[in-house]
Formats: sequence, C-alpha cells, structure tokens
Amino acid sequence: MAEGSLPGYLWLPDSGHGPGLVLCQEIFGVSEYIRDRAADLADLGYVVLAPEFYHRLPAQSVDETRDDFLQQALALAGEVDWETAVGEGVAALEWLSGQDDVVGNPGLIGFCFGGGLAFAIAAEGDPSTLVSYYGSALPGLLGLADRVRCPQLHHFGESDSYIAADQVAAIEEAVTAGGKTEFHTYPGADHAFDNPHPQFHHATASAAAWSRTVEFLSRTLP
Repeated sequence: MAEGSLPGYLWLPDSGHGPGLVLCQEIFGVSEYIRDRAADLADLGYVVLAPEFYHRLPAQSVDETRDDFLQQALALAGEVDWETAVGEGVAALEWLSGQDDVVGNPGLIGFCFGGGLAFAIAAEGDPSTLVSYYGSALPGLLGLADRVRCPQLHHFGESDSYIAADQVAAIEEAVTAGGKTEFHTYPGADHAFDNPHPQFHHATASAAAWSRTVEFLSRTLP
C-alpha cells in the first residue's frame, strides 16, 4: 500500500456502471455483514466503495466468534484519528466520482461508527445523498448539521442501549431543521439492529429500515 493511500473494496452492478455510494463501515470494520450490504446495494444497481478506515491500525477488523468481540471493536474505534478518517472519506467520495463506471455525484451510507462518520464526511464533502444507521458519533456532531446540505435518511432503534432517547431526540431536532431529512425510529430495536449477529439483530426493524433505504435511494440517487 502506498503511503497516503486508502484501501477499500469495490462492488459493481451487473450493468458495470451506475450511481456511486461510499459505504462507511461499522465499528467491527469492513465485516462480512458490511460486505453483504455492499453486495445488496450493487444488486440494486449501485457502484459501491467500502473503504478500510481502520487501515492505519494494527488490526482492520475483529473476530466476531470471540466472546470479547465488542470490546475488541470499541478498542479499535478508539484508536481512529477522527479528522484523518473524515478527510479520507471525502477523498473516497472524490475518487469514486471520477470513475468512468460511476454516473453522477456519489452518495454516502454508513452503519454505527460509519453512520456518524458518513455524516461528518457529508459536512465536509458534497455527496448527493446520505443514509445513516444509528450513527454512534452523532450526539457529538450536531454542530455540523447546518453544513450537511444533501437529503438525509436516519434510522434509530427506540431501545438503543448506546444512544439515549434524549440524545436521539436532539439528533432528530438538529438534522431535520433543514427540511430535507427523513428520520425513523423502530420500537423494540436496540443499537446495530440491522447487523445479523444474534446479539443485535431485530428482524422487523431491519426489514423496515432497509425497505425505506431502498426507496429513499431510488429517489435521491436514482
């Protein structure tokens, strides 16, 4: 890997071209789940880039078969230089927009750690759209809300044990002020409810949120 480069994974739709999406990883890295979601998006016709935001760290992912996998992930996320990651995300957007197989201006989608990171990247870059699943850093990023000018879709579980209900309410107030934001909460769903791991998954919330994501992207990144 050359100095200053950002490794990542690229998925192409069957057509070989389409609108672009930068997919920002969850706290566990570019996990099997994240790769599955990238493939789902490619099946919908998107060119998907999933950067390795942990590439500067000793480990780029965690072993989800271990009992301490969540502790591993929290430790990894705590080592990330946030400003560097945001800058790399903006560069990933710019790189994707310059590819011959990408049509138009790319968008952003992120999960957990990546949901907040995607929001911060949107404030610094110029994506066409943003989808954020339970962005864990969002409570500390609300000062950026007026700098995110693209249409947004946010998903949160109503039983999120990581982001308190009053924080979710504050996020909703901040991100919907501009009038181009959809904000949905899901009864009984905890943090990371879209992740299929048994510790997190909420099937009803996952299905509803994904359906809304697909519909939102069809309008904002057709």
